[in-house]
Amino acid sequence: MKIMFLGDVMGRAGRSAITDHLPRLRKDWKLDFVVVNGENATNGAGLSPDHAKAILDAGADVVTLGDHAFDQKDMLSFIDKEPRIIRPLNFSKASPGAGARVFSDARGRKVLVVQALGQVFMKRPFDDPFSALDAVLKQYPMGGQVQATLVDIHCEATSEKMAVGHYCDGRASIVVGTHTHVPTADAMVLPGGTAFQSDAGMCGDYNSVIGMEKTEPLRRFITGMPKARFTPAEGEATLSGLYVETDDATGKAKTCMMVRQGGALSQSGPAV
Repeated sequence: MKIMFLGDVMGRAGRSAITDHLPRLRKDWKLDFVVVNGENATNGAGLSPDHAKAILDAGADVVTLGDHAFDQKDMLSFIDKEPRIIRPLNFSKASPGAGARVFSDARGRKVLVVQALGQVFMKRPFDDPFSALDAVLKQYPMGGQVQATLVDIHCEATSEKMAVGHYCDGRASIVVGTHTHVPTADAMVLPGGTAFQSDAGMCGDYNSVIGMEKTEPLRRFITGMPKARFTPAEGEATLSGLYVETDDATGKAKTCMMVRQGGALSQSGPAV
């Protein structure tokens, strides 16, 4: 199975990158399944129903969220109406929506998509991601109920994301980090057969400060004084993520590589 994961969609620029590139890549790369993190798609914080629909219409099979899952209050009710949106698994039990769900590709192959939030340097005291992931992965073993499993680990610390990757090695097809908006150069297949990248980066304008227009972040770093709100940068965006090919029989990854399309970053993607 050919699976692509795209990192945090950042504001209008990120949404434009999705609508401009994803339909073409889905066709040219013969992608079977696409997961997009939409956590910052609406004004840099959260995801509105309209923007969720636009990402899905552009070719995403599933949209994951993150610590800003419900910053756009309409998502509190919309997520129960749209099963293709996944919020963090280890949110409060009272949260609407689901943190894990099994989907089907066009050929009927089953794909489990899970998202968990890390705890290190995160502002909210979320429940332990390791035990939450363990329960789901035991319920849906690869090579049995599902042909592939993708875990989006949304957190700040690279060490925590790497630990989750090793914890899930051999039990998930893909473990990919989100949240920092900076792509890491460690895409690899772990010894047990799990494709891993500490952070997929963002779909956004990299001529920025992690997706935000530069003026206000620079002012705060230099003076320590806020003057205005952060606003998403709106230059040409790079589509950033991870491409993985998996074995249908085992669910394990055969190969993986970073995806960078458009914008300021050096370009990367599978050869067709």
